Amino acid sequence: MLKAVEKKRAYEDVVAQIKTLLDNGRLKRGDQLPTERELSETFRVSRATVREALRTLESLRLVQSRQGNGTYVLASSEETVIQPLAAAFFHEKDSISDIFYVRKIIEPHVAQLAAEHATIEDITELSNIVSLQEEAIASGKSTTEHDSAFHALLARISRNPVLERLLQAIVDLLEQTRDNYLQNMEREKKSFIGHREIFTAVKNGDSTAARRSMRRHLEEVETIVLGKKEGGGAKR
Repeated sequence: MLKAVEKKRAYEDVVAQIKTLLDNGRLKRGDQLPTERELSETFRVSRATVREALRTLESLRLVQSRQGNGTYVLASSEETVIQPLAAAFFHEKDSISDIFYVRKIIEPHVAQLAAEHATIEDITELSNIVSLQEEAIASGKSTTEHDSAFHALLARISRNPVLERLLQAIVDLLEQTRDNYLQNMEREKKSFIGHREIFTAVKNGDSTAARRSMRRHLEEVETIVLGKKEGGGAKR
């Protein structure tokens, strides 16, 4: 929990405490921090000290201050290490096939773990995402956001934080590729069908089917993204 800090170099203590909350999962990506006034009262420091701490956290790309809308968590300090590493490995366009190769190794295992560890609450949240994706398709809207959310949630359900952080970095880097893949209704429908199959396997606790469905889904995506011909490198 947060506690009052020493006055000497107080902003560093504020930064350290907030980083601890980020690293242990008490604060997650997208969470809004308390207001400057609330932080000042909690830490028993001046608002100037709080602002200095927030500037430091922002410079580390851990939080983002949005004018008139507060300060939000961007990533944990561990993610700020993993994301540049992932970017270093996966930054060239001609490496997309290699990225899919890695995804086909990692994500089927993630789906398997998700099927083994999913709670009722997890299943409900996953079901909501699939339903929102279906509704978006029916109304002719983009499903990119739901596609990202689906894979991110599976990684979280796997209960392996290292896999979760690595996959989030890869998903972020492939966001533009996903936009290109999901640029027409037929492709969005194929993605939805893949997600629905994976969801059904996870819901049923069938780890083998979840692993197999994820592999098939990724091969389908790879076939379209890389423009492969059916039967010419990526299996259905």
